[in-house]
Parts: sequence; C-alpha cells; structure tokens
Amino acid sequence: MHHRTLGRTGIAVSPYGLGAMMFATSVGNPDPADSARMIHKALDAGINLIDTADAYGDSEEVVGKALRGRRDDVVLATKFGRPVDEHPHHRGASRRWIVTAVEDSLRRLQVDHIDLYQVHRSDPTTDVEETLAALTDLLRTGKIRAIGASQSLASDIVDAQWVAERRGLARFRSEQTAYSLLNRGVEREVLPLAQRFGMGTLIWGPLAQGLLTGRVRRGGPNELRRAPLLRHLSDERRLDVVEQLVPLAAEAGLRMTHLAMAFVIAHPGVTSALLGPRTTAQLDDLLAGLEVRLTDDVLDRIDAIVPPGTDVGALDQDYRPPALLDPGLRRRPLAERAAA
Repeated sequence: MHHRTLGRTGIAVSPYGLGAMMFATSVGNPDPADSARMIHKALDAGINLIDTADAYGDSEEVVGKALRGRRDDVVLATKFGRPVDEHPHHRGASRRWIVTAVEDSLRRLQVDHIDLYQVHRSDPTTDVEETLAALTDLLRTGKIRAIGASQSLASDIVDAQWVAERRGLARFRSEQTAYSLLNRGVEREVLPLAQRFGMGTLIWGPLAQGLLTGRVRRGGPNELRRAPLLRHLSDERRLDVVEQLVPLAAEAGLRMTHLAMAFVIAHPGVTSALLGPRTTAQLDDLLAGLEVRLTDDVLDRIDAIVPPGTDVGALDQDYRPPALLDPGLRRRPLAERAAA
C-alpha cells in the first residue's frame, strides 16, 4: 500500500485508516481479542493509521493492548473534547481538561506519545487561543506529535489558523470531517481550505454509517445497529440515492463498499478515509477493495446522481453551532423586528 503525507507534517499515512469506535465493547465488537486480531490484520495489509477517541467507551484500552509490540508500526491518533461522563469539566477544549485528558489517553493506550491529538468537536465555550496554547505546550513536551481538529466549520478552520499565526502558536495540521457519496458538502469549503492551509484530512463515515454497504434498500429491512438512534439512517431521500448508486456499482463491476471508499480517496484534498469495521468479515470486504480506482466516467456518473458540494440530508452527528441551537442568537428583540 502506498502512503500519503498528512498535510505538511511529514507523517506518512495509508489512504485507508482504521477507525476504532467499533472496537469499544459497549457499542461494537464485544470481544477485545477479536478486535485485536482485526487490528493486526489491518496492519499486516499495510494500514498504518489508527484513529480512536476518549469518548469511544473502552476503545482506547482495546487499541492499546492490541498494539503491544507493534507501536512503531502505527500512526496513532485519538481525540478529546466530547463528554466522557457527567462531570461538567470532563469535556471541551479548555487547558484544564486537555492536560488531564491527554494523560488519561496515554495511560489507556499504554504509550508515551500520541502521533495526532485532535479536538473532537469545536468548543464554543473556550477561546481557540487557550486550546492552541495548551496543545502547543504538549507538543513541546513530546507527549503529542501533531494536532488536529474534527467536524469544524469552515469559519472555525480559518479562525484557528489565523489565531495560531497571530499568537505564534502551533496550528492544526489536520481536519477530520464527514465525507461520502451522500454527503459532499465539504467539497465546497472544508476540503479546499484544508488544501490551502496545508492540512491533512481524515474522513469519517465514508460508508454513510452503513447506508452505502448495499445491505439497506428501499422497501427492505433496515438492520443497521444504529438505525433506531440516528434519523439519517432511515431518511427516504438518502435511500432514494442509494437506489441509484447500486446499479452504478453493478455496472462498474464493483461492490457498493468499494465504490464508496474509492470515491472518497479519489478527492485530492483527502489524505485518509477511516474504515469502521465491527467484524472480521466487514474488514475483509473493505480490504478487498484496496486496489480499486474509479475512472472519470464513473465519477462523472456519480456527479450526475449527487452533484458536487451537496448533501443528501443532514447527519445527526453534524456539529451545530450556538447560532443554530439558541434562538436568541438569531432573533432581534421583539421591539426591533419591524422595519418602521
């Protein structure tokens, strides 16, 4: 497997990375030993990037145990910022939490450094300058080697880069974002901005959380484990598009999973797309598509089904900034709403 450089960090990563959320025993594979075998199989196939998070149950512990004796083979990425329990300070991107969270992740992963440490989601309660200052200090200690963000709005990407330059702080070197055949909105600004700022990109949800596996069809059963929890997994608009993509994959002689993964890594702004298997069979299927490359004709036909830069519905996990969550931020006082 060839490698791509993660932005301008000099860190070489495989075009397919291994997302480890489904290795958490509470939400994914209940057998850590089986997860370890899957991790080893992925590494043996040439994948060298593993991405997890402190909010993914016991995923970090499972990954840490699996990497004993193979740590040097891996670019290890994890994330902080989402709530890990009910305590109000055990979340976010404040210095107070970052210095605790990184030590907790190092302990669970059983390593002395993290290759890529990412803010899991923008924290509107904390100045980005404080976040970058804390991460800059951690970079100087050697506990982390590069920093990144996840699920950022385009404006947040620009703001963080500006603050880093203005204040002489380390800047985010990567952005982790959702991108798939069903969600192409990041092609408008996020991916071009990452390219402009020399940032690498990690892609989560390239299979649209299972909708692009070919197992969910209009009028048929939806047996995706998270379908009862996530509305977008039952969105009729998305299922309509899947029905158009299935015959395209068949005509191209491809499995749906291979079409979906190859589409994502064909974008020049994408560094690595994260596989999220729960079972060995799922991993084997994805590894079988490593050599798939899509022709311009296939990509043109995809563009005709889902136009570039458009989303088919919204993801439940999309970051919603305060301006969307708080009506008071988008409504003038009643007395000021009239033109006269």
